Amino acid sequence: MKAATRGTEEPATSAESSSGVQRDSRPRLTCTDLFCGAGALALGFHQAGFETVLAVDNEPSAVQTFNENLGPRAVLADLTTPLELPPTDIIIGGPPCQGFSSAGLRRWGDARNTLIGWFAQTVAQLQPRAFLFENVEGFLTGEDGRWLIDLLEPLVEAGYRIHLRKVNAANYGVPQHRKRVIAVGGLGFDPTFPLPTHTARGAPGAHLAGRHLPPGPTLAEALTGLPPASPVLPGYPDDHYYRPLAGVDLQRCHGLGQGQTMRDLPEDLWHDSYRRRAHRRVMDGTPTERRGGAPAALRRLHADQPSKAVTSAAVREFIHPHEDRLLTLREAARLQTFPDDFHFLGSFSERAQLIGNAVPPRLAEVFARQLSRDLSEPSRVAERGALISFVPTLSQGMSPALAYTASVVASMFQRPAGRVDQTALCL
Repeated sequence: MKAATRGTEEPATSAESSSGVQRDSRPRLTCTDLFCGAGALALGFHQAGFETVLAVDNEPSAVQTFNENLGPRAVLADLTTPLELPPTDIIIGGPPCQGFSSAGLRRWGDARNTLIGWFAQTVAQLQPRAFLFENVEGFLTGEDGRWLIDLLEPLVEAGYRIHLRKVNAANYGVPQHRKRVIAVGGLGFDPTFPLPTHTARGAPGAHLAGRHLPPGPTLAEALTGLPPASPVLPGYPDDHYYRPLAGVDLQRCHGLGQGQTMRDLPEDLWHDSYRRRAHRRVMDGTPTERRGGAPAALRRLHADQPSKAVTSAAVREFIHPHEDRLLTLREAARLQTFPDDFHFLGSFSERAQLIGNAVPPRLAEVFARQLSRDLSEPSRVAERGALISFVPTLSQGMSPALAYTASVVASMFQRPAGRVDQTALCL
């Protein structure tokens, strides 16, 4: 892995245009997006004034979607092979989480998990001024914290000063309860971790981010302005259509009130797959660590709360709060804060996956704007690389797995030059 040589940066100056108007001649901040997906992270950074110099993914539909919406910056490549990357101010990315996401079957030997270490080594070798890393909350406890250490160790050794915290996107103005782990690091300076801007209800712990803050947007507010969904393709805006339900599917849908799930239906209306998982016992031989998350099932969403986390299955499982139909792809994209003119390419399932895997652009923009301020006037420090804050939860208690991870982190990084702050913020 190598980077092109960075030229000498000129100090910011102002120049006068031919019209006599002063303009800012400072070079635009740049970012490189690894594991770019549809381009949600890059979109948030673009909205904050960054220029994407390169984006990389190994899924054709992701690369096509990125280039359709954000310009020809994305390339199709195997990220485990050597790449020559251009000079950049910041590297951003969310390596694939399928190996340890709580939404699916955990495969502890999944080769994709090694991409966490690959991301860290890439940043450590290329030495951008800053980085941003995003992943699912299961990242904190996977393999007894091994993936967390794979991320932090090379970056701290390379001189990065890092905040790593679990956040709920609903606390940053996203109409969705989406818990994610975000790490931001600065090379030679302490970056600023943005404080929550909203409180929220409808999910455990969401209110802990700040009872004094204004409430975040609800699902109903997020969908305001959309025309009625169409039962025929392609819908307007793009992808705002649904398949009408009939028979037992319509019965299930009609039988659920807001906030209710498959478990609230009579058992004779349960999906076969739900019934099998609902009655599964530990004695079935499935190892505990591979039992996956909650059974896949239907759920009617609350109109006056943020949505539950949007995944690739949302358009198969999430029922509109007032209509007896599933959400449309466009509604799922709205909940992820994509603009209506953002077009997703690929098959239906590929588009659903691109939407479900995305970082909400609104969340990305919050962090991008703060990093832009930090990079414009960084507070230089003489200290070495360090984990300067670690907030894995705002709750008072921790699961045994998370408590173990926290103890490992403290033993490795709680040093005089890198004291770990585990204080819950904005209570």
